[in-house]
Order: sequence, then structure tokens, then C-alpha cells
Amino acid sequence: MIKNRSQVLLLITLLVLFALGCNLSQVAKIFGEYPTGQGDLLFQDAFSDPSSGWDRVRTEQGMTDYEGDRYRIVVNASNADYWANPGLSFRDVVIDVDAGKLGGPDDNDFGILCRYQDVRNFYFLIISSDGYYGIGKVEDGQQQLLDPPQMYHSESIIPGAGTNHIQATCRGSNFSLAVNGDLLAEAKDGSFPEGDIGLIVGSFDEAGIDIWFDNLSVRVP
Repeated sequence: MIKNRSQVLLLITLLVLFALGCNLSQVAKIFGEYPTGQGDLLFQDAFSDPSSGWDRVRTEQGMTDYEGDRYRIVVNASNADYWANPGLSFRDVVIDVDAGKLGGPDDNDFGILCRYQDVRNFYFLIISSDGYYGIGKVEDGQQQLLDPPQMYHSESIIPGAGTNHIQATCRGSNFSLAVNGDLLAEAKDGSFPEGDIGLIVGSFDEAGIDIWFDNLSVRVP
């Protein structure tokens, strides 16, 4: 089953966010030496410490903030996207996170960012509460789904308020999206070789999307 979701990320709400401004050398300081072995931990966050570096913004249009030992993103505007970053920089990564819906329509999108350069340039790997998925990028402010060219439906995604485990792999020019242990999509692109990670939530015609994230980890693929 195919659903036409060509409006994904077409209208982006540019939120002015604060970040740590860390880079690979600062990550190396945290670990003593930058990890290079497959499966080595690069970064993790259970979101129980509000000082761990993620953006903390609350406005009438939405929020990106820590809440109840989770990270929460709310989008109160239609056809808009809010995201948050920890202010780090990575090359090749496997990013895992648990996510679920607290409120709003199932017609939404949420997931993971990688190779984030700025508000106009990054990759996104997303699912929706009505069971759709996709991999894409925003380049010079223009969005496109890489593969598949539309968001496709998968029974692997738990719909509604169910908890989904999302895994995004960004390695070289290869990208893959797995949900609840099932590989759903793969894509190729070489626009951005490194950058920050992030979490994103988007609305379509109906606003009020409320998504939580927890148990985030970033590892060497």
C-alpha cells in the first residue's frame, strides 16, 4: 500500500535552537579516544538529565524539551516540523531510539536526523503513527524522499500510541531504516559526509502532534 506523502518536510518551521557546538574532538575527550570498533558506543542519552545538551524550547507553536525522563517534541502548527539536536558531530553512525505518540492525529511523521549541517541541510529517516516510513534529505532547504520516492506502509510499525524502536544507519553514502528489528528501507546519497544527529516530529493538515523519545544510543556501524 502506498500513501502519497509528498508534502513531508515541504514546509519547515525554522526554530532558533541552542546547541552545545561540540565536534568529533570533543566527543573524543568524553571517551578518551574516539571509538572506531564496530558497535562501539559514541553517545547515549536516556533523557533523565536535562543538562545533557539537547535543545529546550517551548512556544505556542510547539516544544522540544525534556519531560518525565523522556524527550518530548510537540508540534502545534499544521504542515510544520520541529526538531532538536545535541550539538555533536559524527561521520558513520547507527542511531537507535524508542518513540511513541502521546497525542494528536496518526497522520504525522517522526524519527531520526543524521549528518545535520544546519536547518536547510540534513538527512531524515522517519515513520508515522499510521504505519508509513521513508528516508530523505533536505538540501538547500528543498526536501526529497530518496528511497522509496513515496512513504510506504509497513505492518512492522506499531500504529497509534504504540512504542516503536527506530534504528537509522548512516554509513558512507548508504542509509537504512529499521523498525522493531525489521529492515524497511535503504537509500544512497553522498551530499553530506558528517554532521549532527537529531530527533524530528512533523505535522500535516492537522496540528497537535505530541511524540516522546527515549533510550537513544549512537554507535559505530
